[in-house]
Amino acid sequence: MRALVARAVGGPLLVEEVELPAPGPGEVRVAIRAAGVCHSDLSMVNGTLAPPYPLVLGHEAAGVVVEAGADVGRVAPGAHVVLNWAPPCRQCWYCGHGEPWLCERAGSPAAARGRTSTGEPLHVTLGLGALADEVVVPQDAVIPVPAELPFDAAALLGCAVLTGVGAVRRTARVAAGDSVAVIGLGGVGLSVVSAARAAGADPVLAVDVSPAKAELAGAAGATDFLLADDSLGKAIRARTGGRGVDHALECVGRGATIRTAWRATRRGGQVTVVGMGAKDDVVGLSALDIFHSARTLRSSVYGSSDPDRDVPELARAVLDGALDLAPLITDRTGLDGAAAAFDRMARGEGARTVVLP
Repeated sequence: MRALVARAVGGPLLVEEVELPAPGPGEVRVAIRAAGVCHSDLSMVNGTLAPPYPLVLGHEAAGVVVEAGADVGRVAPGAHVVLNWAPPCRQCWYCGHGEPWLCERAGSPAAARGRTSTGEPLHVTLGLGALADEVVVPQDAVIPVPAELPFDAAALLGCAVLTGVGAVRRTARVAAGDSVAVIGLGGVGLSVVSAARAAGADPVLAVDVSPAKAELAGAAGATDFLLADDSLGKAIRARTGGRGVDHALECVGRGATIRTAWRATRRGGQVTVVGMGAKDDVVGLSALDIFHSARTLRSSVYGSSDPDRDVPELARAVLDGALDLAPLITDRTGLDGAAAAFDRMARGEGARTVVLP
């Protein structure tokens, strides 16, 4: 089968022939029908993270179960599924305390699985490696969805939409009438914009360094688009009675933009970090500022979501027309075009590219 493989930090991304093992007990083989190109995958190759190589990229995907190993009772061949890159164990302390998104056994950067065509041990991103023709994964890493759900929409439910909607609904708990600023308008950021607007937030201020994101922000439901420049703080205060927003959601994962979100938020407001950053990118806040501002700073891991519960709920919302994912998908390509999609994402162009193998 074919897969998009990274072999070194900053190296070229190449479509290669690879070999996966047959499904073992409790495992399934899934034919990938759509996969999103996510910034977390870029982190695997730009030095933000340090996974082992060679590495099959991709973790946001949907497909069809084509084979099931022994003792699989969750799905049968023919089932349409969304892949879950962080299936909770349901046994650790965090799972037992209602926080499965913090499961201590889920979400490792890479797992050993399969071999390259030359026999090298192969690794797969977040246990999936979904930018490929097929994956072999534990049955708990697949979530059944209705067959009528389009594959491109289903793929986004596995990461961008679950993360963005969850950050609004479950982490920040944005309420009707709250003012919201969303910083960074990739696939996750636009999902945050859409979810904030659906929650009744007003205004919803969408912020990005690229003027080209203005149209995408409007389509997702933003009331205003603001450039991330030196006038940003003044522009936000002008739209919020001089105070700043009730909620700032940072969807970039950089120290500088977290500071921007902090300054954009009113006293007593909430800053939610949705983007994943580098371990050596330090955020500095003065002790006096923390005390005087009375702001809350927290992160949203995987949207504080339980994928087994929330993905089917989001799928129903898409089918009912309550959740429109069309503004999130700006490009579609085959597997041979996936490397170029990573280049566009690194330049900040568009929202989500969906790969249709």
